[in-house]
Amino acid sequence: MKLKLAIICGILIWIISSVFTEVFNPIFNSNLPHVNIIVPIITIIVTGFFGIIYIRNIETNEVVEGILVGIIFVIIDIILDLIVFILPQLQNSIIGDYPMHIISMTVLTLSITTFLGYLAQMNIDLK
Repeated sequence: MKLKLAIICGILIWIISSVFTEVFNPIFNSNLPHVNIIVPIITIIVTGFFGIIYIRNIETNEVVEGILVGIIFVIIDIILDLIVFILPQLQNSIIGDYPMHIISMTVLTLSITTFLGYLAQMNIDLK
């Protein structure tokens, strides 16, 4: 496991997701006030991108590496949420329903990274 790369990717995922959520959430919330779809969409795109960056350098046990890096991404997200939003008690669109954020983010992140690991172990020949 490349722990340093996993931590760097996890921190970048959290930063980019937080910035994009703050930028795009007011646009979507003004049009759809009771639907918070932007956070899962941003999570899927950013986690997929950085998951590919991490998984492409792994040669063996890609599925296990995908699960492990997904767990690291989730732990980093929880720690940074606690440090930046929860402990200082700052208002954020993510923190509005924090238990649901944790559950959905965990399911999405682990699904994406595990699936990327599964795809990385396949030998695909596109013609």
